[in-house]
Amino acid sequence: MTQAIRLLSDPHATTAPSPEGVSRSSDDPTPHPNLPSSDPFTSGELTYSTNGKDTFPAPSAYPSRRFSWVHIFPEGMIHQHPNKVMRYFKWGVARLILEAEPCPDVLPIWIDGPQEVMHGNRSWPRPLPRAGKDVSVTFGDLVDTEKVFGPFRQRWNDLKAKQKQKRLRRLPVEVASLDETTESMGELDDDDLKYGREAEQLRIDVTMAVRNEVLKVRRTCGLSDEDPKRGLAETFRAEGGRDAGREGEMKDGSVVKEM
Repeated sequence: MTQAIRLLSDPHATTAPSPEGVSRSSDDPTPHPNLPSSDPFTSGELTYSTNGKDTFPAPSAYPSRRFSWVHIFPEGMIHQHPNKVMRYFKWGVARLILEAEPCPDVLPIWIDGPQEVMHGNRSWPRPLPRAGKDVSVTFGDLVDTEKVFGPFRQRWNDLKAKQKQKRLRRLPVEVASLDETTESMGELDDDDLKYGREAEQLRIDVTMAVRNEVLKVRRTCGLSDEDPKRGLAETFRAEGGRDAGREGEMKDGSVVKEM
């Protein structure tokens, strides 16, 4: 997630909000302070770890790779439903929108047909894709990110500022006055920003907003509107998501499989 947020961010942006929420002048040559160093050889950002033990090359180690496209499947797993309804979206897509600087462009896409080519319940010869099936990829319009996501990002910046003030109040006065801690792009060290009720609700709201944009594209393909409850994790659990485990057929006839 950290690498994806950094890949979406512009390493040379000079108009993004500062940690205090104050926009800087466009003629300020200083890169955004929240972005990682542009010199991976001295900053140790050539690699990253998922658990403190493994090591992988960091996709965002070089600034030239940032400010790029990241393709997301927000359901987080294969979900093949007979009525072509979507599973609830995971919160990671909200983090990409809230934490990247500047706000990334969002282009909703609806893909239909792969479930016929490789259906989860296909019989022998199971390893082979089924030929002769139609696959369609429908692109929506670029989302007006300022209109749709601007208020959410403002709430996120306000929440970060509030948590910073709470942290400073817990420090001795002489230490708080010298505090120069800056956040690292894509990393959250504050438990309230990670797990707090307000932060979680904000991610839910952003995720639903993204889902609504995809539903608009789905509607243009002639499909009827979904039940709004389809966007809730509670609905998935009630229909057998927990009982079916990571993979298998659910009570509503859909098939789920880990990607």
